[in-house]
Amino acid sequence: MEIKFAIALAIMLTLLAPVLAQNSYIPLELGGDNYYTMYGSPDISASISGTDEFKRGDTVTLYLDLTNYGRIIGFKQDQMPQNSKEYALASAELEEENKKPTALGITTTLVSRAPQIEVKSGDQVVESLKSGDKTQFPLKFTIKIGEHAPAGEYPLHLNMTYDYQDNVRVYASKLVTEGGTSTFSNYRVSYIYQKANQTVPVTIRVKKQADFVIQNTTAELMVGGKKQEIHATYRNIGEDPVRDAVARLSIFKPFSSTDDQAFIGNLEPGNETTVLFRMDVDSDATTKDYGISSEIKYTDLNGDTVISESMKIPVVVKAASSSLLLPAVIVLIIIVAAGGYMYRKKQKKA
Repeated sequence: MEIKFAIALAIMLTLLAPVLAQNSYIPLELGGDNYYTMYGSPDISASISGTDEFKRGDTVTLYLDLTNYGRIIGFKQDQMPQNSKEYALASAELEEENKKPTALGITTTLVSRAPQIEVKSGDQVVESLKSGDKTQFPLKFTIKIGEHAPAGEYPLHLNMTYDYQDNVRVYASKLVTEGGTSTFSNYRVSYIYQKANQTVPVTIRVKKQADFVIQNTTAELMVGGKKQEIHATYRNIGEDPVRDAVARLSIFKPFSSTDDQAFIGNLEPGNETTVLFRMDVDSDATTKDYGISSEIKYTDLNGDTVISESMKIPVVVKAASSSLLLPAVIVLIIIVAAGGYMYRKKQKKA
């Protein structure tokens, strides 16, 4: 028996459009017969597509696939068909009821409760996802890994809201059979929808690596001074040791130096070392606070050369102190002259 499901589908789409657009639901009062009640709903899982491991300090794209594992888990017959028209209607309703696990208008929001992980992108939307299907293209979320985020696992939460078909009612004024083909007259399908919320966990990992901070600095320089000392203490707060580490500065005016690199050597996690730089300051430098960028170039556990994130060394430039040499010389001359005068005076008396 062939039923014009194309008509039913057109009616369904016409009725479904305002539901998705306005978040309203088609009420049961639209009428029709209810032969079955189906039990089940969508059940959406999320998985990471590609890598789940990232470096601290990076801004990256996280790709997520959605899969709908929802299914029909049971049904109840609410009304027993009594004639050929009702049997045909019951069959048509059953066809529509089996679409219950399909998720419609899925809105996804990625949330991080860890301060070291920041989600930079907004909501992602999937039009629909049938039972057993996976999204054709992964969802894309931009996340920022904290500059000093410790290595390890970080749980994220993917919050989802969607609609799904809760019940179906069918109606036809009569069943017309011609030439062995049966069709409904005035066929109508009424859909009732439910809104659902679902949260699924997503876990990312931050790689183990060395990581550095500046613990202490001594950097008070004078305008016009030459080879003035800057002391900086670097600490490895990461998880991996480093070899052949060298600290180096990024120099800009009014600073200059021929000694802007300092050898650190090997530095284990939790250890620190203090290095010395020498700096010249221009004679026309402005007296104020500066920040000189520094970085550490080192060899990691894989033998690769790595350059750390930039770290600022606070530097204070002060006015040059007045020299005490000239006043001292003048005082000495005065003392010598006075002494000579007194000596000559005594000689004359004698």
